[in-house]
Amino acid sequence: MTQPAAPLPVDQHDGGPGYAGPARPGRTARWKGPAAIVAAGLPAGLLWWLLAPTGLNLITRDPALAAGSNPATWLPRDLVLAGLFLLAGCLSGVFTAGNRPARLTTATVVLAVAAGAAGALLACGTGVLAGSWWSPAPDAHGAAGIAFSLRAYPILLVWPAATALSIFLATVFSRPEPEQGPGAPEERLP
Repeated sequence: MTQPAAPLPVDQHDGGPGYAGPARPGRTARWKGPAAIVAAGLPAGLLWWLLAPTGLNLITRDPALAAGSNPATWLPRDLVLAGLFLLAGCLSGVFTAGNRPARLTTATVVLAVAAGAAGALLACGTGVLAGSWWSPAPDAHGAAGIAFSLRAYPILLVWPAATALSIFLATVFSRPEPEQGPGAPEERLP
């Protein structure tokens, strides 16, 4: 005689106030990408202060560009941040699109672009904060706007715009996925 199979253990929950139901595997993974994009704003802001004129100025190391009272430093300082945002936006878009951009949903694209905007704000705030902590105090006779800051606020749009553009280009230039299932044409190798 054969023994009857023992029933598999089943989680017994009363459905009380602390029970959220069975975990869905993709629920938290949806927020990891946008959270990483926003978190990238911290190192971008620190890099901005390290590389830009009137910050630590590691690109040129020109002492004439160390003073915030020199108007010739304002444009290069903003352009360094724009370059960092362009790089971060392109990387964000490529990583969001992944290797299957045809499967992107509208919500994923909107979250990536919104995360790029939040990352840009975080980077700007981080750079300004680093400038207020570690830059020499501005001349008391100068205007308050000569401290390490962003002068052209539309630069904050570069990161989300680059994210959207790179997702668009990844979608346009991706190869279509082959159809699968019955009736699908066979793929022939050249």
